[in-house]
Amino acid sequence: MKRIRVALALAPFVLLAGCGGVSGAPPSAGPQTSVQPTVTTTVTASPTPSGEISEGPGETELGPPTTTREVEVRRTTSNPPLVLGARFAKHPGFDRVVIDLRGGQPGYSVRWVPKLVQDGSGDPIDVPGGAYLQVTVTPANAHSETGSPTWVGGPVFHAGLGNVRSVVKTGDFEAVVGVGIVLDHRAAFRVLEQRNPQRLVIDVAH
Repeated sequence: MKRIRVALALAPFVLLAGCGGVSGAPPSAGPQTSVQPTVTTTVTASPTPSGEISEGPGETELGPPTTTREVEVRRTTSNPPLVLGARFAKHPGFDRVVIDLRGGQPGYSVRWVPKLVQDGSGDPIDVPGGAYLQVTVTPANAHSETGSPTWVGGPVFHAGLGNVRSVVKTGDFEAVVGVGIVLDHRAAFRVLEQRNPQRLVIDVAH
């Protein structure tokens, strides 16, 4: 396992970890009341709970998330990976949303938004909820070179978990894929990365 210390000047460490995933039905964390400032970093591997970057498993030992801090990880690639779909499942104390990927690990951000909108047009997406997390995956596509979608169905996928109500495909536009997570209420969350196969995991507390 390779570990690289991520130094973030004048900001807290990003709390992320490599993890496993679940599958196309329902995935949670300890709630906090305040949103802390966005943490931004540039990485070449997967962040872990100590603020380090690593590759490998470890998600089975994790309890519910404990922070509502927004996250941004930037990556560049000449060959954007494909988004194959999103899966979700309920776990003790938290729900898990897994975004399946092919071709590498893209950059991403996970932010609180007042509502979900369609990427490109900006049109509102009418999905009822008490809180919304917007996951932006880039560079990435959800379609093949011929234009065929690699993430089929939707755009709204009903989850009905402990906190996650729905997962929404909010767009696939100019190497940016949007995934909205509709919650019953705002709660702590964390972002995990897993390789072989590539996955991006978002855990949200009940």
